Amino acid sequence: MTTIQFRRKLIVVILLCVAVTGALMRHYAERGSTTRDIGTLLMVLWVPIIGNVIAWLIGKRPRRAPPAEPATFDAASAFTPHLRVELTLRPPALPSHDVPLSAGEYRCALVVDNEGFSARWFVPQGAVLERGKPHALEVEFLTPDIARPRFPRDAVFRVMVGDSFIADGRVLPPG
Repeated sequence: MTTIQFRRKLIVVILLCVAVTGALMRHYAERGSTTRDIGTLLMVLWVPIIGNVIAWLIGKRPRRAPPAEPATFDAASAFTPHLRVELTLRPPALPSHDVPLSAGEYRCALVVDNEGFSARWFVPQGAVLERGKPHALEVEFLTPDIARPRFPRDAVFRVMVGDSFIADGRVLPPG
C-alpha cells in the first residue's frame, strides 16, 4: 500500500468515526438544541467521502482493452502507387505560408463526397509543387481495396490535411 492510499484510508476512517459520533450526539440530544445541530453537522461531513468511495468502486471495475492504434503507413515500406491524380494546391489562409511544397512525403486524406481515405504522395527530389497550378502525381492508399472503387477515372476529390482542405484533385488515366 502506498503512502497516498494509506492516507486516504485513514481519512475515510476518521471521517466515519466523526459521522458516528455525530449520529450518537444527535440521537441523545434534545430536539432543537445546539448539540443536536452540531451532531447533524458532524454527520454531514461524511457526505464528500461517499463520492470517493463510489469513484474507488468504479475504479475496481474491469476495464475494456484500449482501442487499437489506427493503421498508418510504415515508414520503411516502399511506395506503391495505386492511382494517378492531378492536384491543384489551394492558396493558404496566411500569405506567409504561400510557398511551394518541397520534395518529400506528404500524408493526407482524399475526400470524395463525405468519405475520406488515407493516402500519401511523394514530391521527387529537385521538384516543387507550386500553388494554383495542376500537378500530376501518383498516390498510394492505406487501404487500396476499399478506396480504389471510389476513385474511377475523372472522379473529383479534395485533399484534406488535419482539418483543412489544401487541394482539389481529379483522377487521371493510368500511365
